[in-house]
Amino acid sequence: MKILDRYILTTFVSTLGTVFIILYFIFILQGVWLFIADLAGKDLDIWIILQFLLFYSPKMIPLVLPLSVLLSSIMTFGSFAENYEFAAMKSSGISLQRAMRVLSIFITSLALLSFWFANDVIPKSEYQFINLRKEILQTKPAMAIAAGQFNDLGKINIKIDKKTGKQGQYLENVTMHIKSNVGYENKTVIKSLNGELASLEESNILQLHLLDGNYYEEVEAKTYQEAQKEPFVKIKFDKYTMNIDLNNFQNSSEDSEKITNTNSMLNVRELNYTIDSLETSLIKEKTSNTENLSLRTQGLFQNTKSTLGERSVAEVAPKDLLEHFEKKTQSRILQAALDNTSNLSFNAESNNTSIFDRQKYINSHWLALHEKFVIAFSCFLMFYIGAPLGAIIRKGGLGLPIVFAILIFITYHFINTFGKKVAQENGMTPFLGAWLASIVLTPLAILLTYKATNDSGMFNMDNVLLPIQNAFKKIFKKNKHTNHV
Repeated sequence: MKILDRYILTTFVSTLGTVFIILYFIFILQGVWLFIADLAGKDLDIWIILQFLLFYSPKMIPLVLPLSVLLSSIMTFGSFAENYEFAAMKSSGISLQRAMRVLSIFITSLALLSFWFANDVIPKSEYQFINLRKEILQTKPAMAIAAGQFNDLGKINIKIDKKTGKQGQYLENVTMHIKSNVGYENKTVIKSLNGELASLEESNILQLHLLDGNYYEEVEAKTYQEAQKEPFVKIKFDKYTMNIDLNNFQNSSEDSEKITNTNSMLNVRELNYTIDSLETSLIKEKTSNTENLSLRTQGLFQNTKSTLGERSVAEVAPKDLLEHFEKKTQSRILQAALDNTSNLSFNAESNNTSIFDRQKYINSHWLALHEKFVIAFSCFLMFYIGAPLGAIIRKGGLGLPIVFAILIFITYHFINTFGKKVAQENGMTPFLGAWLASIVLTPLAILLTYKATNDSGMFNMDNVLLPIQNAFKKIFKKNKHTNHV
């Protein structure tokens, strides 16, 4: 390795390491602040708390690593340009591409490492994190619920306004949604003024005692007309006890290597297998729904077809068919036709809702699969945006580079979040949703590299700042003249 390559690599790696550590610490604190109140004051061993943070922290890598590469690239190459080191390189016949060559090799290694991390480390740490949290829940049940937000406990989604008591076991203003066994709709809602959490150390059951509340449950309608009335059951209670099974969230020595069916806990091979199984099941359900709907539709005309043979109803029936019946009979015939049509429409809508929920679940797995490759590509993308941008703005340090890095990363993160949300709702393909931010910013990376290579800046900062400065000077002079008069 030549001295210049060693110098560029050493400068970049030292900057990247410093930036990564600082940002990683900030993101971890920002991410775990919801759990700090639950961890503190619960008589937990320090080793348990360290494990808790250790298993939670790897999921921050997809956010921290691209931002660190971007900021480090701008700072490193901006410092080279600001100190005229690039000018010295170019005068010696060394182009920007030549200066970036050794770092391109390093970024390739970093991208491969990030893919391995996202594929192997993050799923295992996520599994360990959830199991460790459920072990804490067994002895500290208040950890299960954080105040002021909805908490997902399997098929139960619960929100409370405030927790009191020595271990936070007393709850105020409890709102609970219980998902149905079929699909993901909330069929049951429970509201109570107070509640209390209780758990035995040797039990896997978390008891939730609700006091002075109401129980609401949506009634499954059998016909379209009943569904329009939105029927439900309301029950008032003084005390209602719920048993929440924590078996699904706890880690045991017998199945410590078992990975549950959660997309964040699966690697590429397991995601491919799960997606294939889910899509096969979805195809079977679509086929079954189509056949059932077809059979119900054909059943309405089964007797008629048996008497008509090959002829259609339109060929045999007179145009004024209803005129051959009495008025009362006509009304019943029309009502029966309307009821049959409404029931068919209601069943079709119910089937579509079930299919849509299943498709969303499949989309979440596709997004998790693509995300493992996106994090690797984002290292290249942020480097080829940051390095030429630093050479163009010619500013190192922590001033202007941070501004540009934050603006670019916020744009990337917003587009990435937007794409995944739309893809989750089946508004676009999971591939496009996962790669949307990369697709949008790749032309920017190409343009910046081209501009920096040809020594043509994107814009002249003086053209932007001078008009603003002149406007403030005019306002200042005007105010000074007015005060003098």
